[in-house]
Amino acid sequence: MQRGLFGVNGEPRPKTWVPAVAGTRWSVNQRGFTPVRRSAERGFTLVELMVVIAIIGLASVAVMLSIPDPRGRVMDDAERFAARVAAARDNAIVGAQPMAVWVSPSGYGFERRRDRQWVPIEDKPFVTTDWRQGTSAVLGEAGQRQLIFDGTGLPDDILAVRLQRDGEAVTVRVDMAGKVLVDG
Repeated sequence: MQRGLFGVNGEPRPKTWVPAVAGTRWSVNQRGFTPVRRSAERGFTLVELMVVIAIIGLASVAVMLSIPDPRGRVMDDAERFAARVAAARDNAIVGAQPMAVWVSPSGYGFERRRDRQWVPIEDKPFVTTDWRQGTSAVLGEAGQRQLIFDGTGLPDDILAVRLQRDGEAVTVRVDMAGKVLVDG
């Protein structure tokens, strides 16, 4: 007598045949061997829970990255101002003629020396620009400051402009070598 998938005399065993394997009852169905006691009521697997946690984590990161940072907006104003001041310095060197930067609590602008007087520049990137809404510049006792770069790019004085918005502050500095720095 042979044992296996076929019964006695080579006849197939009935589909309800259940071999005893290490204490687990197995049945044969159309998809192969499956445990008899398996049911869908056992809950979620660890892999399913980990996938859900990963999806929630990715969604949380997306939300965090989309929330604007108020300090970032003040930093953007400071970096834009610093880049334009550095461009004015470079333009003074390339053109071999003085350029001035003026700063007030409400905005800033650039001037060029022509016919013994300062003339406002209205060409990009040197157009007169107001600070964004809610941003103000703190200049000390003076209501407005002017910084002049000579034809070699050296300033006539140091400049420190503190930009403030909603309790956040960033300082833009120009040293005597003409280097423009942004301090957070």
